[in-house]
Amino acid sequence: MNPLLKKLQPYPFEKLRALFKGIEPRAGFTPISFGIGEPKHPTPVLIRDAVVNALDGLASYPPTLGSEPLREAIATWAKARYGLASLDAATEVLPVSGSREALFALAQAVIDSRSTPELAGAKPPIVLCPNPFYQIYEGAALLAGAEPYFVNSDPARNFACDYSAVPDDIWARTQLLYVCSPGNPTGAVLTLDNWRELFALSDKHGFVIASDECYSEIYFDEAHPPLGGLEAARLLNRGFERLVMLSSLSKRSNVPGMRSGFVAGDAAILKQFLLYRTYHGAALSTLFQRASIAAWQDEAHVRDNRAKYVKKFETVTPMLADVLDVRLPDAAFYLWANVSRTGLSDTEFAARLYADYNVTVLPGSYLARPAHGTNPGEGFVRIALVAGTEECVEGARRIVEFCRTLKP
Repeated sequence: MNPLLKKLQPYPFEKLRALFKGIEPRAGFTPISFGIGEPKHPTPVLIRDAVVNALDGLASYPPTLGSEPLREAIATWAKARYGLASLDAATEVLPVSGSREALFALAQAVIDSRSTPELAGAKPPIVLCPNPFYQIYEGAALLAGAEPYFVNSDPARNFACDYSAVPDDIWARTQLLYVCSPGNPTGAVLTLDNWRELFALSDKHGFVIASDECYSEIYFDEAHPPLGGLEAARLLNRGFERLVMLSSLSKRSNVPGMRSGFVAGDAAILKQFLLYRTYHGAALSTLFQRASIAAWQDEAHVRDNRAKYVKKFETVTPMLADVLDVRLPDAAFYLWANVSRTGLSDTEFAARLYADYNVTVLPGSYLARPAHGTNPGEGFVRIALVAGTEECVEGARRIVEFCRTLKP
């Protein structure tokens, strides 16, 4: 077996199962899960109908490059969403089987590990990741033969990462930088100044930026959607060199089971990534390619989806703010709550909340790594407001009641 597999850590939900093992929740409470970031809103009828109408596609192998109509639909959407003057559907857009698969596969295509560099006395290449982070970044780095380097987010700076603290010798070995905006788990959105800094570092050191934007369409102000990487490049009068963004229909359109997304940006990178994927064999199903066209071409269901999240966050956030340090995020569907004032650690909070009220939240320390003397997720829990409004309100009510039982 590949010895690099031994470097992989348990996924956060494996740790959560271990934490809850042997705990029997108190009787009288139906389970409410704020743990997994899986959308629970109904899939729009227009997408369901499009899948049914595409069933004849089962008789054909799906093209790895994606169909021309799908690439055109994605390019049209991205140009409208980010104000782009152009985005070549033939060379700058590549449909993928969800952003998670592509985030992992991209590292395998980008990283030049030259087998075992340590045998030649060289250190392995670096993949920079935000911390806390989506664990796929770490696994992708490790299995590509690279070393993940974690840049801690700072709550005092809206959870922005301090890239100025990264040593020069680390930058010199960096080949890939993952960013997530809006961020998982904090919901923080990169500013134009953040992007200016990242582009300057990429220009200086030559690394690729992979911008994970799967939460980009979950936000709270229709007049101010989150800034994207391609949009930042446009505003800073630059091209897409060494930049790719990854997006998905899962959160935007409530179709996580379709595993439909895309990668867009630097044509030279996408050309090589397509070559990799031709062998990788992860083409998006023909059925879902056709259904994805319908999804990318319709914004009405996306606005309706956002309105549901706005209602939940407007109701739940002030409820929880009475007992926890929590505020409305920039975007996405997570509340990143500091539980320190309860006197419990994040793992203790999650375990006791589950035992006493049958509510599941995810400890923040499971979403981060100890780095530079601290685990920046410690003391926080991630609350995914993905269920219906009534269930989210009931879950919040239980959390409030639980926290009040902790008061002396």
